[in-house]
Amino acid sequence: MSRTAGLFNCLIRTHHITSRKKLQRVRRAAQQLNVDWLLVRSGGSPGIMFAESHDEAGLTEWVATVQALRYKDFRCVAKPAPVEEVGKRTIGFDETESVAEFAKEMEGRGLGGWWRRAMGYENGG
Repeated sequence: MSRTAGLFNCLIRTHHITSRKKLQRVRRAAQQLNVDWLLVRSGGSPGIMFAESHDEAGLTEWVATVQALRYKDFRCVAKPAPVEEVGKRTIGFDETESVAEFAKEMEGRGLGGWWRRAMGYENGG
């Protein structure tokens, strides 16, 4: 795993994200493992988490931490991988209850097509 400069992201899909206690642990792990930005879709099905970091090892460890929380139907649909850093990046934690709002955030980052393919909404042609 690399701790060099560069940007990495990943996408996790679960059956749902409703437990505030688990979500608090997800956020705390993100802070401790140098995850720059975390976007969560909570409140129903599907539960979605998108994370972005300059620390590949920290991001990979964060994914393992989330998996250890035993979310129902946990799937890391896009494992931590390098991405091109384009434009201004948000840092911190954001949460939405809408898949449409989550999609809007992904589009705003130039990741709309990537996100739709990873979620299975679009074929990877």
